[in-house]
Amino acid sequence: MSLSPLTDRLVEALTVLPGVGKKTAQRMALYLLEHNRNGGKQLAKHLNEAMERVGHCTQCRIHSEEPLCRICRNPSRNQNLMCIVESPADALAVEQSGGFSGVYFVLMGHLSPLDGIGPEQLGISLLVDRAAKGEIEEIIVATNPTVEGEATAHYIADSLRDYSVAVSRIAHGVPVGGELEYTDGGTLNYAFSGRKRLD
Repeated sequence: MSLSPLTDRLVEALTVLPGVGKKTAQRMALYLLEHNRNGGKQLAKHLNEAMERVGHCTQCRIHSEEPLCRICRNPSRNQNLMCIVESPADALAVEQSGGFSGVYFVLMGHLSPLDGIGPEQLGISLLVDRAAKGEIEEIIVATNPTVEGEATAHYIADSLRDYSVAVSRIAHGVPVGGELEYTDGGTLNYAFSGRKRLD
């Protein structure tokens, strides 16, 4: 049954969110229409503004409205220590753990030849360029402990072998098959303190 064309479109739009099926989208839409129209207007405003203005940092590829993100611009961060993660959500998880004070490089995925994701799509050449400049002393590879994440970590280590940069991998306090954005801060801190060098 259809309530109204605009309501149907709102429900359909809400189903683009992960984990939101049609029933949940209907509840959200009806809640906003019946109980919180001001909240709905604020949501629409901020969503539209974020979609228009948020891009990626030119240095680390984290989401940013500026050419350089807050982390890359922060003089108190250790610019010689870099953590490589698969996604902005992973970088956020590491930040929230409070155990890392360096900078990031976001791959925006992992190696997956079947999906057409190779080194070019992950920006490995940008990473190698930074290593070649001698800006980075240590790189901590914090890709997810999946088959693809491990393959990506070893590819990165191989790509940086000719440069004077130490490459380590976070310890597997993170559960195998798990993802960083769903890992608690204590586990992440343990994983960082127990990182090991990739050979």
